[in-house]
Amino acid sequence: MTTPARLLRAAAFAALPALALHTAPVISTFGPLRNRVMPRLAGRGRPDHVALTFDDGPDPLSTPFFLRALDERGIRATFFLLGCQARRSPGLVREIAAAGHQTGIHGYLHRPLLLRGPRATYDDLARARDTVGELTGQPPRLFRPPYGVMSTAAHLAARRLGLTPVLWTCWGEDWTARATPDSVHRTVTRDLDGGGTILLHDSDCTSAPGAWRSALGALPYLLDVCDQRGLAVGPLREHGVRSGACARSAP
Repeated sequence: MTTPARLLRAAAFAALPALALHTAPVISTFGPLRNRVMPRLAGRGRPDHVALTFDDGPDPLSTPFFLRALDERGIRATFFLLGCQARRSPGLVREIAAAGHQTGIHGYLHRPLLLRGPRATYDDLARARDTVGELTGQPPRLFRPPYGVMSTAAHLAARRLGLTPVLWTCWGEDWTARATPDSVHRTVTRDLDGGGTILLHDSDCTSAPGAWRSALGALPYLLDVCDQRGLAVGPLREHGVRSGACARSAP
Protein backbone atom coordinates (compact mmCIF):
# COMPACT_ATOMS: atom_id res chain seq x y z
CA MET A 1 0.00 0.00 0.00
CA THR A 2 1.23 3.42 -0.89
CA THR A 3 1.67 5.62 2.16
CA PRO A 4 0.69 9.32 2.25
CA ALA A 5 4.35 10.22 2.65
CA ARG A 6 5.25 8.37 -0.55
CA LEU A 7 2.40 10.08 -2.38
CA LEU A 8 3.65 13.46 -1.24
CA ARG A 9 7.18 12.67 -2.34
CA ALA A 10 5.96 11.47 -5.72
CA ALA A 11 3.86 14.60 -6.19
CA ALA A 12 6.78 16.82 -5.24
CA PHE A 13 9.08 14.99 -7.65
CA ALA A 14 6.52 15.31 -10.46
CA ALA A 15 6.24 19.04 -9.82
CA LEU A 16 9.98 19.67 -10.18
CA PRO A 17 9.99 20.13 -13.98
CA ALA A 18 7.19 22.71 -13.78
CA LEU A 19 9.00 24.55 -10.99
CA ALA A 20 12.24 24.55 -12.97
CA LEU A 21 10.44 25.98 -16.01
CA HIS A 22 8.76 28.67 -13.90
CA THR A 23 12.00 29.81 -12.27
CA ALA A 24 14.41 29.41 -15.22
CA PRO A 25 14.36 33.13 -16.19
CA VAL A 26 15.72 34.03 -12.75
CA ILE A 27 19.17 33.59 -14.30
CA SER A 28 18.67 37.01 -15.92
CA THR A 29 18.85 38.56 -12.45
CA PHE A 30 22.62 38.06 -12.53
CA GLY A 31 23.70 41.41 -13.98
CA PRO A 32 27.08 40.57 -15.59
CA LEU A 33 25.57 37.58 -17.40
CA ARG A 34 22.49 39.52 -18.47
CA ASN A 35 24.53 42.43 -19.79
CA ARG A 36 26.73 40.09 -21.79
CA VAL A 37 24.28 37.58 -23.30
CA MET A 38 20.87 39.26 -22.96
CA PRO A 39 21.50 42.81 -24.20
CA ARG A 40 17.89 43.54 -25.12
CA LEU A 41 16.57 42.50 -21.71
CA ALA A 42 19.40 44.48 -20.07
CA GLY A 43 18.34 47.62 -21.92
CA ARG A 44 21.38 47.87 -24.18
CA GLY A 45 20.88 50.63 -26.74
CA ARG A 46 22.68 53.20 -28.86
CA PRO A 47 26.37 53.45 -27.99
CA ASP A 48 26.17 57.25 -27.82
CA HIS A 49 23.18 57.23 -25.45
CA VAL A 50 22.34 56.37 -21.84
CA ALA A 51 18.79 55.53 -20.80
CA LEU A 52 17.75 57.00 -17.45
CA THR A 53 15.02 55.08 -15.62
CA PHE A 54 13.24 55.31 -12.27
CA ASP A 55 11.27 52.66 -10.37
CA ASP A 56 8.63 52.52 -7.63
CA GLY A 57 6.83 55.83 -8.19
CA PRO A 58 4.93 57.94 -8.40
CA ASP A 59 5.24 59.34 -4.89
CA PRO A 60 3.92 62.83 -4.12
CA LEU A 61 6.59 63.26 -1.42
CA SER A 62 9.57 62.62 -3.69
CA THR A 63 8.78 62.33 -7.41
CA PRO A 64 8.18 66.09 -7.87
CA PHE A 65 11.78 66.76 -6.80
CA PHE A 66 13.04 64.45 -9.55
CA LEU A 67 10.75 66.03 -12.11
CA ARG A 68 12.05 69.47 -11.17
CA ALA A 69 15.69 68.36 -11.33
CA LEU A 70 15.20 66.74 -14.72
CA ASP A 71 13.34 69.74 -16.08
CA GLU A 72 16.16 72.06 -15.02
CA ARG A 73 18.57 70.00 -17.12
CA GLY A 74 16.16 69.48 -20.02
CA ILE A 75 16.32 65.70 -19.53
CA ARG A 76 13.51 63.20 -20.08
CA ALA A 77 13.50 59.75 -18.52
CA THR A 78 11.45 56.56 -18.28
CA PHE A 79 9.41 56.05 -15.12
CA PHE A 80 8.40 52.47 -14.33
CA LEU A 81 5.29 53.07 -12.25
CA LEU A 82 3.61 50.84 -9.70
CA GLY A 83 -0.08 50.59 -10.50
CA CYS A 84 -1.11 50.98 -6.86
CA GLN A 85 0.99 54.12 -6.53
CA ALA A 86 -0.38 55.50 -9.79
CA ARG A 87 -3.94 54.95 -8.57
CA ARG A 88 -3.18 56.91 -5.40
CA SER A 89 -1.61 59.85 -7.27
CA PRO A 90 -3.33 60.12 -10.67
CA GLY A 91 -2.49 63.80 -11.06
CA LEU A 92 1.20 63.08 -10.61
CA VAL A 93 1.07 60.37 -13.29
CA ARG A 94 -0.45 62.87 -15.69
CA GLU A 95 2.23 65.40 -14.72
CA ILE A 96 4.99 62.90 -15.54
CA ALA A 97 3.47 62.23 -18.95
CA ALA A 98 2.77 65.91 -19.65
CA ALA A 99 6.42 66.74 -18.95
CA GLY A 100 7.42 64.45 -21.81
CA HIS A 101 8.66 61.51 -19.78
CA GLN A 102 8.00 57.94 -20.85
CA THR A 103 5.95 55.67 -18.58
CA GLY A 104 6.29 51.92 -18.19
CA ILE A 105 4.92 49.61 -15.51
CA HIS A 106 6.55 47.97 -12.52
CA GLY A 107 3.56 45.76 -11.78
CA TYR A 108 0.50 46.75 -9.79
CA LEU A 109 1.89 45.54 -6.46
CA HIS A 110 5.59 45.29 -5.68
CA ARG A 111 5.68 41.55 -5.05
CA PRO A 112 8.11 38.89 -6.34
CA LEU A 113 6.79 37.31 -9.52
CA LEU A 114 8.39 33.99 -8.63
CA LEU A 115 5.73 33.66 -5.92
CA ARG A 116 2.88 34.22 -8.38
CA GLY A 117 1.25 31.73 -10.68
CA PRO A 118 0.42 32.44 -14.35
CA ARG A 119 -3.05 33.84 -13.72
CA ALA A 120 -2.02 36.10 -10.84
CA THR A 121 0.97 37.35 -12.86
CA TYR A 122 -1.17 38.19 -15.87
CA ASP A 123 -3.82 39.91 -13.76
CA ASP A 124 -1.22 42.04 -11.95
CA LEU A 125 0.47 43.21 -15.15
CA ALA A 126 -2.83 43.81 -16.93
CA ARG A 127 -4.14 45.85 -14.01
CA ALA A 128 -0.98 47.98 -13.95
CA ARG A 129 -1.01 48.46 -17.72
CA ASP A 130 -4.66 49.46 -17.77
CA THR A 131 -4.28 51.81 -14.80
CA VAL A 132 -1.33 53.71 -16.26
CA GLY A 133 -2.82 53.69 -19.74
CA GLU A 134 -6.09 55.12 -18.47
CA LEU A 135 -4.29 57.96 -16.67
CA THR A 136 -1.88 58.89 -19.46
CA GLY A 137 -4.12 58.18 -22.44
CA GLN A 138 -1.50 55.87 -23.93
CA PRO A 139 -1.00 52.20 -23.02
CA PRO A 140 2.51 51.61 -21.67
CA ARG A 141 4.71 49.28 -23.71
CA LEU A 142 7.56 48.64 -21.27
CA PHE A 143 7.62 46.50 -18.15
CA ARG A 144 10.18 46.03 -15.40
CA PRO A 145 9.55 43.28 -12.83
CA PRO A 146 9.79 43.97 -9.09
CA TYR A 147 13.30 43.21 -7.85
CA GLY A 148 14.32 42.64 -11.48
CA VAL A 149 13.31 38.97 -11.22
CA MET A 150 11.49 37.46 -14.17
CA SER A 151 9.56 34.20 -14.37
CA THR A 152 8.30 32.20 -17.31
CA ALA A 153 4.77 33.32 -16.42
CA ALA A 154 5.92 36.95 -16.53
CA HIS A 155 7.46 36.53 -19.98
CA LEU A 156 4.28 34.91 -21.30
CA ALA A 157 2.00 37.52 -19.70
CA ALA A 158 4.13 40.37 -21.08
CA ARG A 159 3.93 38.84 -24.54
CA ARG A 160 0.14 38.60 -24.37
CA LEU A 161 -0.17 42.17 -23.10
CA GLY A 162 2.18 43.73 -25.65
CA LEU A 163 4.80 44.59 -23.03
CA THR A 164 8.56 44.46 -23.49
CA PRO A 165 10.55 43.57 -20.34
CA VAL A 166 13.55 45.84 -19.75
CA LEU A 167 15.96 45.61 -16.82
CA TRP A 168 19.18 47.66 -16.53
CA THR A 169 22.96 47.59 -16.92
CA CYS A 170 23.84 49.68 -13.84
CA TRP A 171 22.09 50.75 -10.68
CA GLY A 172 22.76 52.97 -7.71
CA GLU A 173 21.84 50.64 -4.82
CA ASP A 174 19.91 53.68 -3.65
CA TRP A 175 17.26 51.80 -1.68
CA THR A 176 19.31 51.13 1.44
CA ALA A 177 19.50 53.21 4.60
CA ARG A 178 23.28 53.51 4.20
CA ALA A 179 23.11 54.91 0.64
CA THR A 180 24.43 58.44 0.08
CA PRO A 181 24.64 60.61 -3.03
CA ASP A 182 28.34 59.77 -3.22
CA SER A 183 27.78 56.01 -2.93
CA VAL A 184 25.06 56.10 -5.57
CA HIS A 185 27.30 58.10 -7.90
CA ARG A 186 30.21 55.69 -7.44
CA THR A 187 28.09 52.58 -7.85
CA VAL A 188 26.42 53.77 -11.05
CA THR A 189 29.55 55.12 -12.74
CA ARG A 190 31.48 51.93 -11.97
CA ASP A 191 29.43 50.12 -14.64
CA LEU A 192 28.23 53.05 -16.74
CA ASP A 193 29.03 53.09 -20.44
CA GLY A 194 27.46 54.12 -23.71
CA GLY A 195 24.37 52.12 -24.52
CA GLY A 196 23.69 51.41 -20.86
CA THR A 197 20.53 51.81 -18.81
CA ILE A 198 20.63 53.37 -15.34
CA LEU A 199 18.21 52.29 -12.60
CA LEU A 200 17.38 54.72 -9.80
CA HIS A 201 14.35 55.03 -7.50
CA ASP A 202 12.15 58.12 -7.21
CA SER A 203 10.23 56.67 -4.25
CA ASP A 204 11.02 54.90 -1.01
CA CYS A 205 7.73 52.98 -0.87
CA THR A 206 9.68 49.71 -0.96
CA SER A 207 13.01 51.09 0.30
CA ALA A 208 14.48 52.52 3.48
CA PRO A 209 12.63 55.69 4.54
CA GLY A 210 14.13 58.71 2.83
CA ALA A 211 16.41 56.59 0.63
CA TRP A 212 15.23 58.49 -2.46
CA ARG A 213 17.27 61.49 -1.31
CA SER A 214 20.49 59.64 -2.13
CA ALA A 215 19.38 59.16 -5.74
CA LEU A 216 18.20 62.75 -6.02
CA GLY A 217 21.51 64.05 -4.66
CA ALA A 218 23.52 61.91 -7.09
CA LEU A 219 21.41 62.73 -10.15
CA PRO A 220 23.09 65.99 -11.26
CA TYR A 221 26.55 64.48 -10.91
CA LEU A 222 25.55 61.44 -12.96
CA LEU A 223 24.24 63.73 -15.68
CA ASP A 224 27.51 65.65 -15.55
CA VAL A 225 29.49 62.43 -16.04
CA CYS A 226 27.40 61.49 -19.08
CA ASP A 227 27.89 64.97 -20.50
CA GLN A 228 31.65 64.81 -19.97
CA ARG A 229 31.76 61.47 -21.79
CA GLY A 230 29.76 62.82 -24.70
CA LEU A 231 26.77 60.59 -23.92
CA ALA A 232 23.24 61.82 -24.47
CA VAL A 233 20.73 60.96 -21.72
CA GLY A 234 17.08 60.23 -22.30
CA PRO A 235 14.22 57.74 -22.04
CA LEU A 236 14.27 54.21 -23.37
CA ARG A 237 12.18 55.22 -26.37
CA GLU A 238 15.21 57.20 -27.61
CA HIS A 239 17.65 54.46 -26.68
CA GLY A 240 17.08 52.06 -29.56
CA VAL A 241 15.13 49.64 -27.35
CA ARG A 242 12.08 48.50 -29.29
CA SER A 243 8.87 48.45 -27.28
CA GLY A 244 5.77 46.46 -28.03
CA ALA A 245 7.80 43.83 -29.91
CA CYS A 246 6.20 41.09 -27.85
CA ALA A 247 2.82 42.01 -29.21
CA ARG A 248 4.03 42.15 -32.80
CA SER A 249 5.61 38.74 -32.61
CA ALA A 250 2.71 37.06 -30.83
CA PRO A 251 0.89 34.42 -32.84
